[in-house]
Amino acid sequence: MWLKIPNLFFAFAIVTALTLGGCAGNTQGSSSTDTNPTVTEAAQKTTDKETTDSTQAVSVADNASESFPGMKDLPRLEGKATVVMTVGGSPITIELDGDNAPITAGNFVDLVQRGVYDGLVFHRVVRSPEPFVVQGGDPKGNGTGGFIDEKTKTERRIPLEIKPKGAEQPVYSKTITQAPVLEHKRGVVAMARSQMPDSASSQFYFTLADLAFLDGNYAVFGTVTDGMEVVDKIQQGDIIDSAKVTAGADNLKNGGK
Repeated sequence: MWLKIPNLFFAFAIVTALTLGGCAGNTQGSSSTDTNPTVTEAAQKTTDKETTDSTQAVSVADNASESFPGMKDLPRLEGKATVVMTVGGSPITIELDGDNAPITAGNFVDLVQRGVYDGLVFHRVVRSPEPFVVQGGDPKGNGTGGFIDEKTKTERRIPLEIKPKGAEQPVYSKTITQAPVLEHKRGVVAMARSQMPDSASSQFYFTLADLAFLDGNYAVFGTVTDGMEVVDKIQQGDIIDSAKVTAGADNLKNGGK
């Protein structure tokens, strides 16, 4: 595993540095951001896992969905879908998992179909001191923005959605200490967010290594199945030429609303 953190202090140092705006040295993407796949909460979660399972999971069956306004109207992916994202003329094929992350994957497919990602930059790339993430999807291009719905004139946000292994439904609006079905393995795609669990909008990240200490904190919703060598070459400021749904579009429900 690329990022096998040998001790908690080192893990905390990496997380804190990224939260404050990136590490020194060869780190790319050092701008201060509000929406990151690493926040102090992730380091604290590492501590929690080493002590006790203090987080109580709340599932859909426990009416967690009712605590998130408008959740029933959010785009939902029922099954799989494939998105081809082109960067620098080279394709990246992403398989989206609506079986285990229906709202997170559905949100991404809907934004792709709207053309939201076309022309956006990767504003944050972290490869030092260890391979970490490539992050993009911010309409503002600086890590502080999200998708503004033209109809409501407000930013669409989606609930944190993580399905524990062995569970029938995902857990919403809470981090978990159980092992998730969709883990932070190298090459997965997940949603960036602020310290508030239900703050993800359009920003996403590719993982450049196995990042187990992020499991249970951020919503993984897909995997790069082809073109990881393209992801490995992305630099801060590189542009997403286009993103297209090439399969599974019919599995999207509530899209375009």
